[in-house]
Formats: sequence, C-alpha cells, structure tokens
Amino acid sequence: MATVTTSHLVSRSSRVNSRGIGSDSKVASAQNGMRNKTMTHSGLRSLNKLDMPLLRTNAKSAVGQLRKKGLKTENERPWGVIKCSSGMNLVFVGAEVGPWSKTGGLGDVLGGLPPAMAANGHRVMTVSPRYDQYKDAWDTDVLVEIKVGDRIEAARLFHCYKRGVDRVFVDHPLFLEKVWGKTGSKIYGPNAGDDYKDNQLRFSLLCQAALEAPRALNLDSREDVVFIANDWHTALLPCYLKSMYKPRGIYRTAKVVFCIHNIAYQGRFAFSDFSLLNLPQQFRGSFDFLDGYEKPVKGRKINWMKAGILESDRVVTVSPYYAEELVSGIEKGVELDDVIRMTGITGIVNGMDVQEWNPSTDKFIDVKYDATTVMSAKLLLKEALQAAVGLPVDRNIPVIGFIGRLEEQKGSDILVEAISQFIGENVQIIVLGTGKKHMEKQIAMLEVLYPDKARGVAKFNVPLAHMIIAGADFMLIPSRFEPCGLVQLHAMRYGTVPIVASTGGLVDTVKEGFTGFQIGPFSVECDAIDAADVKALATAVKRALATYDTGALAEMIQNCMAQDLSWKGPAKKWEKMLLSLGVAGSEPGFDGEEIAPLAKENVATP
Repeated sequence: MATVTTSHLVSRSSRVNSRGIGSDSKVASAQNGMRNKTMTHSGLRSLNKLDMPLLRTNAKSAVGQLRKKGLKTENERPWGVIKCSSGMNLVFVGAEVGPWSKTGGLGDVLGGLPPAMAANGHRVMTVSPRYDQYKDAWDTDVLVEIKVGDRIEAARLFHCYKRGVDRVFVDHPLFLEKVWGKTGSKIYGPNAGDDYKDNQLRFSLLCQAALEAPRALNLDSREDVVFIANDWHTALLPCYLKSMYKPRGIYRTAKVVFCIHNIAYQGRFAFSDFSLLNLPQQFRGSFDFLDGYEKPVKGRKINWMKAGILESDRVVTVSPYYAEELVSGIEKGVELDDVIRMTGITGIVNGMDVQEWNPSTDKFIDVKYDATTVMSAKLLLKEALQAAVGLPVDRNIPVIGFIGRLEEQKGSDILVEAISQFIGENVQIIVLGTGKKHMEKQIAMLEVLYPDKARGVAKFNVPLAHMIIAGADFMLIPSRFEPCGLVQLHAMRYGTVPIVASTGGLVDTVKEGFTGFQIGPFSVECDAIDAADVKALATAVKRALATYDTGALAEMIQNCMAQDLSWKGPAKKWEKMLLSLGVAGSEPGFDGEEIAPLAKENVATP
C-alpha cells in the first residue's frame, strides 16, 4: 500500500484478496457476491429490493426466487412490490447499533430509525464498530487506510443488508479485542463510567472510516450525503469532513447532523490530547473547554461534543422537552447550554420497535392479547409473573414494575428510599436491573425487608423484562433525567400505565391522567437523595394505586394501547428536518412500511 502523508488525504480504500494482494475489481465483486449471503446476486446490494438472505448462490435459482418474490432480475425493474423514490442519501454513524451492539437508547435508535427512513424510500447506511464476530455480517475485502494518532491503520469493512439498510461494520483490533471474550461486551470501558485509555483513537478511526465507507463500497451511494453523527464518539466526523474532504472537492454538498442522545457523556479529555486528532489548528477553538466540575478534575480540556455541536450543520436531540432542558442552564445542559443556545437544537421523540415489543406476538408471554382482550389477559399474566418471582399469587393486588439500570440517573436510589412510604398499601413491586454493586445489593434486600410485597432481581433477564411489562399494572420510571426513554413506550404498548418523573421524553410521551401519571421533576444532583423527591414519588404511586380497578384506569389502558409508538411518525419528522438542509438531490420520500423482518436477536457467533 502506498505511503500516506499528512499533506494529502489520510485515508484511502483498497480491495484485497484472501492473500492480501490487490485483486481485480470484477473478480473481487464476484467473490463478494458469492460470499455474502445477505447480498443479491448482482453485487453488494441491489437498491430498493428486498433483503434476500436465503438466496442460493446458483444464478438460476436466484433468478427463480427473485421472480417468485415479485422482483425482476438484473437490469429489469422491480414489479410493483416496493415503491421507489430518489429520496435522500443518509449515513448514520454511531458507536453502537442494535441488535449487534447496544448498551442503551443509542443502540435502539440506530437499530430502529434507519429502517424506518429506508421504508420511506431513502438510501440508508449505518456505520458502527465491529465489536464481535457477527455471523450475519460478511467481509467485503475492502480495506481503508486511516491515520490514527501518529500511525497509519488499516480497517476492514464488513457488511450486511437488513430491513432496507446497509449495515457497515468497521473491523479493527481497537474494537474487536476490547470486547470479544475479555470485557463482557463493555463497549466504552472496562467498568461503568470508565473510558478505555485509547477511546480517542478508537473513535477517531470510526469517524474517518465512516467518511470512507460510502466511497469505498459499491452500494449505489452518491457523495450528496447527509451524515447523522450520534453522540460524542462521532463528533470528529464534521471536522474531518471539512478538513480532509471538502477542500479536495469531495462531499462538496454533504451536510452533518449531530444528534445528542445524552448530554451527560461529552468526551472531555486533556487539553494536550488535541494533537492526537490530526486536525488543523483552526479547529482547536471548537474543542477548547473549561471544565467546571470537581470530578474527575477541573480545568481546561478538549470537549468532543462541543466540537460536534459547533462544526455540524444542525443539532438534534431525542425529544422536544429534553431540547428545552439542554438550553435551560448549566445544571441540565451540563456546561454546554450556552453552546447549544447559540446553534439552536431540534427535539424529535424516538419511536420503538413494535415488532419486538408486541403483546399479540410476544414469545416471552404465555397469553397473547390486544386492546380488546387486555383486561382479562393481564390478570392471567400478573399471576404468572407473581409465581415466577415468588410473590403471593393474587390477581387483585396491583403490581408495580421497574426495569432499568441501577444508577443515579435512573432514580433507582430514590425508588429504594421511597418504597417504605408506600409499601403499606395493597401493592407488590418487582425491580429488575443491573448496575452499581451497592444498588444491586439494595434491591436484593427488598425480599428480606418485604417478603410478601417486593422482589429485586439484579440480573439481565430479557424474558422476565417482557413478563414484567405485560404482567404489571403500573411501570415506574423515576429518572432524574431521561433524554427520551423507552421503557414507558414499551409499557404503554402493553397497556401497563407508566408513573414517570417529569423530565425529558417522559414529559413528551406520558400525559397526566390520560396515558399515565407524572411525579414532577427531580433534582439532578446525583450525589444525594432529596427528601422532597422521595415524598413526590411515594405520593404519585399512591395516586396511581387509587385508580386501580376503576373505569378511569381502564380508560387510560385503552389510551395507552391506541397510540402509534412506532418509528413511522418520528421518521417523517426526521425527513422534514433533513430535507431542510438542502443537500443536492434530496427529495421527500413516501409513507412506507418496513420491507423486511427484524434481524435475529442473537447475531454473535457463539
């Protein structure tokens, strides 16, 4: 490979064969078509065709199966199965993407929003790290050479095509060796709240690989792209776009949208680390930041998120109320409120995966139901839930559930403190979650303190989570802050009425007395529990319990289940916002439905 210097573009792509020798592009294309089971017979991807993972590589068989699916072959146009639109060329970039990698809401968004945009006729790609041996992602034989720190690194691109979206994974030891078999899928650090020491190098590589992927892969893309960068890990993308590509006439009309999923995580590093990023001095001001927090240390630093906000063309977050909170002051804007006020911000509520979370098809619950059968079904599911966790089985006792990380943001410490103030009511509570060890011990003690009333399960347990969502009467979400939240959406989908703190997306999605109960806002101070917050939580729980077995609660259950909580509505709002950027060639899509099934949950090779 040719030597790359800082005087010219620091990343380029090359195609290599299995021996590492440059191969003819036609031969490589044929090899890729044979290797990747998720590719169509004509190459990496056939735009606007169904994902066909089961096609045999035999061309004759492939043609037959295409025709059976209502699609013509090779140069023929597809028959009227899927609408076509020139739409927009969208590239979502993130440190995680569900179901392949997910620690929270970021992975859910990159798993759910791109297919919804593709269903509306847009060309959509996601780029994320390859943390594991994903069995449905195949080696494209495409390498990109990238300058990371003071070295040139070669990253390999893997690909699969799912639900109308090109899923691209960046393969490099900086990602793979950190997670696979060593750290229990801890993407960002060895322990919660701790960064890997080389995270800046890892995510610098990701940003540069994401800019190369649309150019290096034969995926029917153009350079009239809108990149959607997500959280601080991708904040260098607009900087590299401006410094490496646009001056050379590449991506001339491309724009970048920066999406904030959680302002609490900003990528604050030592000021001297700016040199690691290989950016011109003109960008230093965008990173320059005075950290006012005592922990870990006050002082002048670089702030990746600040740079991402300033250098992008539009700033977005995951709910309108959270957008208001971010500009309300230092406390909720976490020292970036002034920057966001300067750039402006748009809030769009997240959707949810209505295929995975569907009470009429949920494989984890014994009784399937819909809005017409919810009242009788939930009584049976409550009894099954009570039996599963060892509580006295009684369908007449209201059950409250909590599902979430055991940490201060989620308010689990406030909940534990408040239980004593409402446990005297006719109620049972089930707490499910993992997180900080002292909080896991606290919830484990609930059974000892309240043997017939409470259970705490400090495990990651997907089947039990579904059972709680379906079998509980109320779902408690007492977050100190919550950019959007998904648990309340899952709960409402299943007719389980949420009791929520009044923050972020919980305000936008739960309407007092109509689809749930609002507790009121909590103090965002995580180092202490405010007695007023404890009292407010207990009071809201008692208010909710007072509606149990009444017509008012039955009406709220119906209101919850009548909502469209899918990604369809949010996708149209995203489309409107993205079109306003005016990228060349961008056109509106249409009202579409997803065209292919969900990826399997278990996508890692055992």
